[in-house]
Amino acid sequence: MFERFLGNRQGRKGGKGMGGGNKPGAGPTGFCVCPSCGHKIAHQVNERCMDKKCPKCGSQMIRE
Repeated sequence: MFERFLGNRQGRKGGKGMGGGNKPGAGPTGFCVCPSCGHKIAHQVNERCMDKKCPKCGSQMIRE
């Protein structure tokens, strides 16, 4: 009876995490963007955009 619910234990989205793995900006490529002035810099692997400051205006960057 419970086999129907457990299946292969990957859930409804096939084990791809909460967002399904296809969100814009997900992955190693992309840009960090300043929400204030719009300046873009290349995203670096293992570095969060929110930990970076915009080189032009000093605002906290966000992921594109």
